[in-house]
Amino acid sequence: MVKQYRRRRAWSVEEKSMICAQTRVAGVSVAQIARRYDVNANQVFKWLKEPRFAAPDEPQPEPMFLPVTIIDETSKAMDAPEPTPCASCDRLEIDLAGGHRLRVIGAYV
Repeated sequence: MVKQYRRRRAWSVEEKSMICAQTRVAGVSVAQIARRYDVNANQVFKWLKEPRFAAPDEPQPEPMFLPVTIIDETSKAMDAPEPTPCASCDRLEIDLAGGHRLRVIGAYV
């Protein structure tokens, strides 16, 4: 019985770049891409650590301040009546990106 050895594949820089770029597509795993090209996923992760195959730096959004209006408590009490508490008003839920949820329970105005 003769053992057959697999030859190592020599990946060009262009091929590595193309494979690494495909791993950055949303919803695609590195394992899926590795199976597609018959390469070990650990090898793809190793390539991704190399700076030449890393994702290009995306410009970060410029930080900015949001407009805020500060209302004097004494003028507020004179201008608007106190809100009446209700059973459905004691909870505020905000669905954020990525499936996160911000929940505020209790009195807020």
